[in-house]
Amino acid sequence: MNTLRFIAVRLVQAIPVLLGVSIITFTLMAATPGDPIRLLVGDRATPETIAIIRNRYGLDEPILVQYFTYLKNLLTGDLGASLRYRLPVSQLIAQHYPVTLFLVLYTIVLTLPPVIVLSVWSAKRQNGLADQVIRLLGVLGLAVPVFWLALLFARFFGVTLGWFPVSGFGETMSDHFVHLFLPALSTMIWVVPILVRTLRSALLDELNRDYVLTGKSKGLGDRQIFRTHVFPNSVLPTLNLFAVIVAYLLGGSVIVETVYAVPGMGKLMVDSILARDYFVVQGATLVFALTTILVMLAVDLLSALIDPRVTP
Repeated sequence: MNTLRFIAVRLVQAIPVLLGVSIITFTLMAATPGDPIRLLVGDRATPETIAIIRNRYGLDEPILVQYFTYLKNLLTGDLGASLRYRLPVSQLIAQHYPVTLFLVLYTIVLTLPPVIVLSVWSAKRQNGLADQVIRLLGVLGLAVPVFWLALLFARFFGVTLGWFPVSGFGETMSDHFVHLFLPALSTMIWVVPILVRTLRSALLDELNRDYVLTGKSKGLGDRQIFRTHVFPNSVLPTLNLFAVIVAYLLGGSVIVETVYAVPGMGKLMVDSILARDYFVVQGATLVFALTTILVMLAVDLLSALIDPRVTP
């Protein structure tokens, strides 16, 4: 019952967050220079044509009226229609969101094994050669911009060697893995050092706890203590940071999807911003915000599952 109440409270708390996101996004898009109707119809359109189209989409109303109309439609599940694609925003999101979700999950799958291996290896050899090398590589990974790394990988592995495609998503599941390997790898190299530093620090803190010495005095082996006590207790702070990283991956998809021309939400948002396609940008931003909230909620529940002392 406590868990259900916690979920209900968090979902209710998400309402003002989504409302704030909608207000900020709507205000920023309205303040962006450029006329979306002019971009849509071109320079040869007559003023009468522009006025008709602007009236059709409600863009001739005052800003407050436009926002409350948008909010009223949003409450009924209507995200509006795209000015550029002439399709409902919900349909565009349904087409592009699975691609971004696949990319994020793919990046997570590639990230977790090296994070666990490098963190454990570094913590067990504190201040040794391996630890110093891992920390140095971590600093280098954080210093390299994601977009530069993505361009470098696309040029070397895609164009020069021809091992991987540098655009698109593919048709079959195997094509998806091949097409998104370089985008996922580019993002993973930036994410791994952050999680390794956090998990390594947590492991070192736990290894110095009194219960480790107590367990050894009772005859427990180092591996058993590490596997059953040290590692589970160290995962929690890293797991909370991981939720933030997932939010970054959603936002970072804008970069890698643009570089590799992946037809996901990030690419859709960039194209829509350039075209001043208000409704698509607002809808995509709300979807990103809602996904982040749900990920945070899932991490809180998972933390409580790992450690019962953490009650939701």
